[in-house]
Amino acid sequence: MIEVAAAVVGAAITVGAMGVGGANRSARDGREAVIKLTAAVENVALRLEELHVDIKADRKETYQRINGLEQRVAKLEATST
Repeated sequence: MIEVAAAVVGAAITVGAMGVGGANRSARDGREAVIKLTAAVENVALRLEELHVDIKADRKETYQRINGLEQRVAKLEATST
């Protein structure tokens, strides 16, 4: 009878240890996933910031060119009338 009780206690301890190990593994996997996702989001944010700066520079150049063209057209209109 003692052997059966010892076997049941041993099995319960084994199952409990396996459960704790599984929970720790799941928590570690979850932390790793969060870290990977955070790094990916930061990378996307940096690339978006670079894109934003590029778009601003391109827009500034475009508007400067349009302004120059408007001034030339105005001069041509003034001389033709």
